[in-house]
Amino acid sequence: MFYVLRSIFRKFERDIALVTLNVSAYPALTVFVLALLKFTLHELRDTKIIDGIESILAAGLIVSISYWLVQLLLQVFIYYLREYTQQSEAMWDNVLLPLIEAVVPVIIFTVAGVFVLRSFGVDLTGIWVALGGATFVIGFAAQGILANFFSGVVLLIDTPFQFGDVLLLDNTYIAILRRIGVRVTQLYIPEKHCDIYIPNSTLQGQNIVNLSRPTSYYHFSTELRLPTEYDLQEVKQVIQEAILAHPDTLGDIDSKLELLDKYYQSAELKSQREIGRLRLLAEQEINFKLEEIHQGLEALVVTLQFAEKGGMTQDEIENVQQEYRDILSLIGLESITEVQNNLSVFTFHETSAKDTLIELVREWYRACIRDPNLLDNDSYLISDEWERKINLMKRRVQRLYQKISNPQREETRLDDYVLELNKWLLEKFKEPRQKWQDPQVLVKGMEYEEGFAYMKFRLNLFVDDIKLENGQRGDRVNSQIYQEVLEYLKPKNVNDINVSEFHNIT
Repeated sequence: MFYVLRSIFRKFERDIALVTLNVSAYPALTVFVLALLKFTLHELRDTKIIDGIESILAAGLIVSISYWLVQLLLQVFIYYLREYTQQSEAMWDNVLLPLIEAVVPVIIFTVAGVFVLRSFGVDLTGIWVALGGATFVIGFAAQGILANFFSGVVLLIDTPFQFGDVLLLDNTYIAILRRIGVRVTQLYIPEKHCDIYIPNSTLQGQNIVNLSRPTSYYHFSTELRLPTEYDLQEVKQVIQEAILAHPDTLGDIDSKLELLDKYYQSAELKSQREIGRLRLLAEQEINFKLEEIHQGLEALVVTLQFAEKGGMTQDEIENVQQEYRDILSLIGLESITEVQNNLSVFTFHETSAKDTLIELVREWYRACIRDPNLLDNDSYLISDEWERKINLMKRRVQRLYQKISNPQREETRLDDYVLELNKWLLEKFKEPRQKWQDPQVLVKGMEYEEGFAYMKFRLNLFVDDIKLENGQRGDRVNSQIYQEVLEYLKPKNVNDINVSEFHNIT
C-alpha cells in the first residue's frame, strides 16, 4: 500500500502528502503488527502469561501511536504551518509555533504514559490526588510565572504587533520588538543601544503605540524657531521645500523630483540624492502600472455585473477570462493549463516582460537597498518583505483565476472577489501616497526670550519606513532636514539663528 501511495503522491505538486507518508511508514507498520498480535492473542484462552503479553502489546501500541502523532506534529504540521505563515498574511509569530512544538509533545507523551500505566492495571487514583495537590501548590507558588506565561500566549495569539515592529512605550521610549518569550518580552532601545526585558503580564497591561501599524510610515512633528529678521513667507517656503526634497520623506513624487537638485548638494549627500532619484523614478513607474491594473479590475467588475444578470453564457465566461488574462499580463503572470490525473490544473509562471508590476517592484526595491544609509540587515529586510508580498499577490490572483475559470457555483459573487483583490492591491500590497501625507509647515506664533523675538514653526512630515536603520531612520532624516534648512538660510545672518532641538512626537 505504501509503495502504491508513494508512486501516486510523487505526482502531486506539493510534497506534503509524500512527507506525511514517509513519516508514517515505520510507525504505521509497527502499529499494524502490534494490533494484529494483540487481536490474535485476544482470541486465545486467557492465562496470566497471555494477559501479560497483551498488556505489553497494548503499551507498545500506545507508545507507537504517541510517537507517530509527535512526528506528524513536528515534521508535517509545524513545518508546513511555519511555511504558510511566512507566505501568508497571518500575523503569527516565530515564537507561537516553537511553543506548540515544545509543549504539545510533552502533553502527548504524558497522556500516553497514563494509558500505559492503566494498561498494566496500575491504580492511578492516588497519583491523580497527589498530582492535583502538587499542581495547586506549584500554581500558587508560581502564579507570577504562570501569569507571564499566559500573557505571552495571549500576546502571541492576539498579535497586536509583529517582530521588528517599532513600539512607543509609555510615551517615553521607542523600542523595536525582538522576541516574546515564555516569561518576558525582549525589546531593543535604539536611543540607548540596549535590550530591555519586560514581563509579559506587565507589557500586556501597558498602553502600547505601534508606530509600524497600520503602515510603516512614521509621522514626525518638529518645532523650529527662527529670528523675526527673516521673511516669513520665504522661510516657510524654504522649510517646506527642504522637507519635500528629501528622498526619504513622503510627498508628491513629481514635486520631489523637481526639488531634488535644488537642495542637499553637499558631497556627503550626493550619493544619497542620486539613489533617491532612481528610487523615486522606479516608484513612479510602479504607481503608473498599479493605476493601470486598478482601472482594468474596475472595468472587469462592470463586465461581471452586466454578465451576471440572467446568468453567464459561455461566450461571456470566455470574455471575462480573456479580460482577466490581460490584467495578469500587466502583473507579469501567465496561466498554463496542465493535465494531472485526468484533471485540468492551472499553474502560473512569471513572464519575461520587463514593464510588468512584478519586475518594476523588484527594480524599485533593488534601488532601495543601494541607499548608503542602510545597515547590512536592512537589505535582507526589504527584499524579503517585497518578495513575500509578490508571493501573496500570486496566490490571490491565482485563487481568483480559478473562480473565474469555474464560475458555475459563484458567478454572482465574482465581482465581489475582483473588488476584494483590487482593495488588497490598493491597501496591502502598496499603499499609494496620499495628499494628507505631504509635509506641512505651520506658523505657531511668536516667542520672546531675553529681548529677542522669534517666529515659531511646527513641521509635520512622514518618513517612509521607520523600521530601517535599526529604528533610527527618522532621526537621521530629521537631522538632515534640520541641517539643510540651516545651510540654506546661512547667508542671511547665521549668527542670529537660534533653533530649538528636534522633539519627536508621535
